Amino acid sequence: MSGSIPREFIKDLLVRVDIVDLIDSHVPLKKSGSNFVARCPFHNEKTPSFSVSRKKQLYHCFGCGAGGDAINFLMDYNHLDFVEAVEDLASFVGIEVPRETRAYTAEAVGKNASAIYDLLARVAAFYQEQLRASGCKIAVAYLKGRGVSGEIAKHYALGYAPEGWDALVGRFDRKLLMEAGLLASNDAGRVYDRFRGRLMFPIRDKRKRVIGFGGRVLDDSLPKYINSPETAVFSKGREVYGLYELLEKNSRPRRILVVEGYMDVIALAQFGIDYAVATLGTATSRSHLDLLFRFSSEVVLCFDGDNAGRQAAWRAVEAAFPSLRDGRQVKVMLLPQGQDPDSLVREEGVDGVAARIDAALPLSDYFFAHLTEGRMLNSVEAKARLLKEAKPYLEQMPEGFFKDLMFVRLRELSGGSGLDELQNQSKLTPNAAKVKRGESFKLTPLRVVIALLLQNPRLAEVLGDLQPDWDLLRFSGKELLLDILRTIEVEQPGNTAILLEFYRGRQWEKEVRVLANLVVKPEGVVQFDENAEFEGAFARVEKQGREHYIDYLWDKKTKEGLTAGENEVLLKLLSNKSA
Repeated sequence: MSGSIPREFIKDLLVRVDIVDLIDSHVPLKKSGSNFVARCPFHNEKTPSFSVSRKKQLYHCFGCGAGGDAINFLMDYNHLDFVEAVEDLASFVGIEVPRETRAYTAEAVGKNASAIYDLLARVAAFYQEQLRASGCKIAVAYLKGRGVSGEIAKHYALGYAPEGWDALVGRFDRKLLMEAGLLASNDAGRVYDRFRGRLMFPIRDKRKRVIGFGGRVLDDSLPKYINSPETAVFSKGREVYGLYELLEKNSRPRRILVVEGYMDVIALAQFGIDYAVATLGTATSRSHLDLLFRFSSEVVLCFDGDNAGRQAAWRAVEAAFPSLRDGRQVKVMLLPQGQDPDSLVREEGVDGVAARIDAALPLSDYFFAHLTEGRMLNSVEAKARLLKEAKPYLEQMPEGFFKDLMFVRLRELSGGSGLDELQNQSKLTPNAAKVKRGESFKLTPLRVVIALLLQNPRLAEVLGDLQPDWDLLRFSGKELLLDILRTIEVEQPGNTAILLEFYRGRQWEKEVRVLANLVVKPEGVVQFDENAEFEGAFARVEKQGREHYIDYLWDKKTKEGLTAGENEVLLKLLSNKSA
């Protein structure tokens, strides 16, 4: 990417697109009143609860709580990140995505991503041709010895990098080869092919683009495996091997198994376990998990049973906590000593390996077992150590039921000492998960005001006509309300989708997206007078805000006295109250 996407372009894009047309091209919609409905594509249901509003340019499911604008739909439906979704949406309406010119990172200067993708695809094809060549007996013999069929080799686009130092230089552009990480240089400045005499594993992203390679030697030389270096299109800390191939078989797998090696992925696929991916020589990271959770709600981490494997498992568990939202599950599977997935599936068969995957330990069990291993929790000191060690991990978890239950388990192990305050802190903000499930979430007057304002930005004009004296109002959430009003005044959003998009990545994004769905009515519910509802709710906010300010000033007056200015404000508030 050569620059960020201008915010004005995103606003214009959302004006051009009709979310009804977009979603209808993926999920057939039916007209129902003023909206369009369908069975939700994000959960199984028998009757339609998925509603799309042409007026607001939003979708919302009353069953699972999924919702958002056209960009959100593409992100969730096609498993894209934000930039990819914007690019696809721009393609849908037939316009190019512009980029803002600004200072780029040193690694990205001069890089031509499109040209690099094209080069990598051509190099991958070259390596495949070399594997099929009659002279490449050593690579073919190795694959046959590992039981890899021609079908699997083709599915994973396996290839062979021939011996020699310049097999690529004479065929492809030298500058692009350097930028793609396919050439290396020695101390004398000599440039040569990075991969030589190796079985080649193209690493493809979820959009089928080759982004890098892994290479394995076919003899006993070291290093056994090498990967492409970091480039403009490849970051091994954010990608996994085999994801594209997995999604090609099943776009929504029930679970994803994370293993350590390329051949583990291929061997498992050969036996029919085609939902495995491998990290690229790095520890499993939060970025890896966030990527995999786009496609499945369950991730099973598979490690060797030796000390190194156990250490890798714990590092992966540590990295997982920020990703553990409600509805997601991480499990840990340790292999028997001396076994890897390849050898295990040959020894125990598919059913044996599948049974081990089913029996993998949930992260919660693994986490607490690790922290309490070898400990006697029969003293205050031991319980305090447990709390001190567990607290930093639990604090990283997003708000939700899972986090609450982890605190409950910690309370059971520690006897609850010192935990009450920590748990209370985690519940100071509304739980978005409860809103998504349609459970109790108090519709306060302020929440109604903000929800209606987000759903119909023109209601800001109503507040302008009412001319509230903001200086005489004190209430929690006032800053958010004023920020929304300022955003509407400055940006002049044409619909709800555009307004919500301004909050992506900004302060209050979570609150805004939750509140935008609070008073959404499914089809068949009698519609209300939006203006009257809005004015009535704001009148209650004003009343509460004045009373809160009066209480505050009276309390201060009795304890420490008021300034002349505060006395004047108090008199004005009391006068307005009695009027």
